[in-house]
Amino acid sequence: MQTKIAIVGYGNLGKGVECAVKQNDDLSLYGVFTRRNPSSLKTLTGAAVYHIDDILNHKENIDVLVICGGSATDLPTQTPTLARNFNVVDSFDTHAKIPEHFANVDAAAKEGGKIAMISVGWDPGMFSLNRMYAEAILPNGKDYTFWGKGVSQGHSDAIRRIDGVVDARQYTIPVDEALSAVRSGTNPELSTRQKHTRECFVVAADGADKARIENEIKTMPNYFADYDTTVHFITKEELDRDHAGIPHGGFVIRSGKTGLNLEHNNIIEYSLKLDSNPEFTSSVLVAYARAAARMNREGASGCKTVLDVAPAYLSPCDGADLRKRLL
Repeated sequence: MQTKIAIVGYGNLGKGVECAVKQNDDLSLYGVFTRRNPSSLKTLTGAAVYHIDDILNHKENIDVLVICGGSATDLPTQTPTLARNFNVVDSFDTHAKIPEHFANVDAAAKEGGKIAMISVGWDPGMFSLNRMYAEAILPNGKDYTFWGKGVSQGHSDAIRRIDGVVDARQYTIPVDEALSAVRSGTNPELSTRQKHTRECFVVAADGADKARIENEIKTMPNYFADYDTTVHFITKEELDRDHAGIPHGGFVIRSGKTGLNLEHNNIIEYSLKLDSNPEFTSSVLVAYARAAARMNREGASGCKTVLDVAPAYLSPCDGADLRKRLL
C-alpha cells in the first residue's frame, strides 16, 4: 500500500524529506505546504506546492504530514494544531520541553483520532533508542551522550531568530578529554559544561548591536547558557564560503558492570558520522512517517515517540523477510 506523504515547511529539512521519500518505493510525495507564496517556490523534484492556509482542503489525500519547522517557535504550535486533522511527524528537539510538547500534542491527536510522532530524528530519536536499550541491558552503569563536531540546526535556527542576526551556524564540539575518560570505563562525573563547547559563527545586520547579540546567545536557556560558548561575527560571504555544509554526528556510550560482584566492565557505544544532518534527520522522519500511517490504520491514536514504536513498523519489508535477513 502506498503511503502519501506531505511536507510542511521547505527549508533544509523539508528538502531532505523530499529526497528521502524518493528513495522509498512504498511512499509517494503528495506535495509541499508553505507559508510563502506557492508560485515562488520551486521544489527539487517538481512536487506540487500549496499554501499552508489551504491544507484542510487536502485532508483526504494525505496519510502523514512531516512537519519541518523549527523547535523554537514553529513546532510547539504547528504540531498540535495539525495533529487534530492529520497523522503527523515532527523533529522537536528542545529536550527540556519534550514532556510539555508531548502533553499538548497527545491531547490534540487523541481528539482527532490521529497518530502524532514527536521528537523524531537522531537526538532525540536514534540516540534515545540506544540510551534506552543500553540502560535496560546494563542497569548498573552510566550513560554518556556526546554530539559533534557538527552543525546543530536547532541551535543555528535559535540564533537566527535573534533580532539583528542575518544568518548563523552553530557547531557543537565534544571535549576530547571527557570522551577519552568515558571510553576508559572509569565512569567519570561530568557536568554539561565539561562535555561540550559551542562555537557560533554569526552574520549581523548592518548597525546591529553585536554585544547584545552575543549576550543573548550566551545566556539563552536550554541552548547556550550551560555551555562555554564562543561567538564569532563574520561576513555573509565568509559564512557561505566556509560554513555551507551541515555535517554532524556523535556518540552514545553506556559503561556498565556485570557479574555476581559487578567485577566485569562492559561498554556499549553507538556512533553516527553524518555528511548532512538535515538529510539524515529527514530519513529518520520518513521511516517514522511510515510507522505512523501503519499504527493509525490499526486504530492507534495519540502522541508517540521513538520509544513507543516497534522496529518492524519502520521497515517497508514484511516480518518474514525481516526475520530471514536480519535476525
